[in-house]
Amino acid sequence: MPAPTPYDGFDKLYLAGAWRTGRAKPARNLNPWTEQPIGEVPQANAEDLEDAYQAAKKAQPDWAAKLPSERAAVFAAAAKIMEARRDEIIGWLVREAGSTQLKAALEWKAVNGVMLEAASLPYMVEGRILPNDTPGKESRVYRKPVGVVGVISPWNFPHQLSARSLAPAMAVGNAVVLKPASDTPVTGGLFFAKLFEEAGLPAGVLSVIPGPGREIGDAFVKHPIPRVISFTGSTPVGRGIGKAAYEADIIKRLELELGGDSPIVVLADADLDLAVKAAVFGKFLHQGQICMIANRLVVEAPVYDEFVDRFVGAVKALPINGPDDPTTMIGPIINRQQLGSVQELIGKARDAGYRQLAGGDPDGLVLPPHVFADVEAEGALHRREIFGPMAPVIRATDEADALRIANDTDYGLSSSVFTRDLERGVRFARAIEAGMAHVNDQPVNDLPFSPFGGEKNSGIGRFNGRWAVDAFTTDQWVTLQHTPRPYPADARMLSPGSTESVGG
Repeated sequence: MPAPTPYDGFDKLYLAGAWRTGRAKPARNLNPWTEQPIGEVPQANAEDLEDAYQAAKKAQPDWAAKLPSERAAVFAAAAKIMEARRDEIIGWLVREAGSTQLKAALEWKAVNGVMLEAASLPYMVEGRILPNDTPGKESRVYRKPVGVVGVISPWNFPHQLSARSLAPAMAVGNAVVLKPASDTPVTGGLFFAKLFEEAGLPAGVLSVIPGPGREIGDAFVKHPIPRVISFTGSTPVGRGIGKAAYEADIIKRLELELGGDSPIVVLADADLDLAVKAAVFGKFLHQGQICMIANRLVVEAPVYDEFVDRFVGAVKALPINGPDDPTTMIGPIINRQQLGSVQELIGKARDAGYRQLAGGDPDGLVLPPHVFADVEAEGALHRREIFGPMAPVIRATDEADALRIANDTDYGLSSSVFTRDLERGVRFARAIEAGMAHVNDQPVNDLPFSPFGGEKNSGIGRFNGRWAVDAFTTDQWVTLQHTPRPYPADARMLSPGSTESVGG
């Protein structure tokens, strides 16, 4: 079968089922590999935002009323279209998000899994019949969509972290307005508009409106129509979104996946070959620009020196061969501002006297991987999310000290521990104050039917599977009084031991 004609026309907003010129001034879309423009992307203003939410409100009831099989068919079709357009999606992720071929392929696979997951979710929206003590009363709980969901997605895994919210939210009967990150408006947003348009999604169920946060950010969150705001991004921005949501005239539910300070803990009995391979992948995938990436490597003292030697050797061997080489592991930082942030932390590590064992100067936005050993657990990098190719290695005196270091953070997204004793690993994992913990694997794990989310300053709520159903639906209690009920005539009828009930 011939390859489909590539999508084009990403110079317009997708609003209410139509491609429209944004009312704000277009912005340049840059390729992080070359720092050259890919093209211009549309920008929405407050009027575009209003139109999008009104269209969503209008379209949502008919979409929710469709049979589960009708909604499921749209996502099954989207998954098939993704298969046909795999190379096109990967190409966009490389050009726009600065992905390596490896990261882009992993992201494509994850999003395809999300579409297949979404095709099953219409059948997972279940009600309940509850027991009650009122004679003749039937007590039902109906599960129904919240209505309209606002999704704000980040630039690092733009395709996956948009899909993870918008697909389940629509699958269970909601309409969605999506605001992608300014650095990745196509892969995080406009590509989905083309994809779902081709898959047969009714007009108005999805609108995609790129736009600067200073122009539409607060209005996006405070608008009275969306009942749930789903945001993935940094903790400081997430705090601002939480504040705006609670200041809105109609209080919002929030699904927030925020920053991370995830540890990889290597205990003294670990398989070091396995631990080193996992640490290299779990620290440097996508140049470390992942919320659940290993931010710290915590190694028990008896194996510390050997682990550091092996790890540094493996890091220095990582290929940096450009965007077209499938073996390239290190790609560009997303933009100059983020590069400067990582270089500032590298400077702090040097100033603190930590032992630098790998590094180098950036080539454009491509920063070679940096490794610092003998990092103090509570020193210059304490509780700092790096979000770049820099690995601090911390020595722990024993298992208890390793656990203390792992938990000494304001974040609690993902984590991992390496040990040959699996039950010891489980005990350690359960003691880590994080939403996710992995034994003998690195912390970058996300599966369509497993709960994804964090504790502490890493967020609120869980994504994926039935957790996504809970996130984007609400319970309504409905009772049926089949026979007339006797109402109490005086307080004596409500004494202890009586059978009368007011609340059922």
